[in-house]
Amino acid sequence: MAKAIIGKKLGMTQVFAADGKLIPVTVVEAGPCVVLQVKNVENDGYNAAVIGFGEVKEKHVTKPMAGVFAKAGVKAVKWLRELRSEKAVEYKVGDQITCDIFAEGDVVDALGISRGKGFAGAVKRYHFGRGLMKHGSKSHREPGSMGPRYSGPGGRVMPGKRLPGHMGVNHATVQHLKVVRVDKERNLLLVKGGIPGAAGTCVTIRETIKPIKPPQVQAKKAAKK
Repeated sequence: MAKAIIGKKLGMTQVFAADGKLIPVTVVEAGPCVVLQVKNVENDGYNAAVIGFGEVKEKHVTKPMAGVFAKAGVKAVKWLRELRSEKAVEYKVGDQITCDIFAEGDVVDALGISRGKGFAGAVKRYHFGRGLMKHGSKSHREPGSMGPRYSGPGGRVMPGKRLPGHMGVNHATVQHLKVVRVDKERNLLLVKGGIPGAAGTCVTIRETIKPIKPPQVQAKKAAKK
């Protein structure tokens, strides 16, 4: 199965590399995760493994979920995630996945729910340019005209128009992060850079899907900027 694990984001800190450089890292309590279900092509149409992580009190578990845990023969867990992979059938119900599936230097993707920022205007939400800041201007930070050229009465706002609204709390993925350190004794992964979500939320760490571009391609891209 492709390397993947779920865990809890603990926060950010910094560590020193062997050459003395200071590296900002996100600390993730990764596993141990338990396999609750294994799906295959014959029964479900695809291969996947459902894994769980996190402690939760029995009184906080619904009856349907309690039945799921009882069927798998495992303790109740707080978070569940389904990880698709062609090699998922290699796992069995009850198997544990620990953070040592990763090693220092591995390139991974981090998936989580972005921080909520409440109601936001179009300038903050979509980086709209502001209007004139003169006296008499009535559109400093407004989204602007909506549908002035519509032939019907009163105009019409076209579908997909970017407007003020709720910002954040979206599924977000940060690609090509480097694993700086693996602490198997404390089930910790130290990943270079930031990971979506607030401290205490569930995140998924998986080996990267997209290949990393060669250094010469990255250099050309940086030169254009």
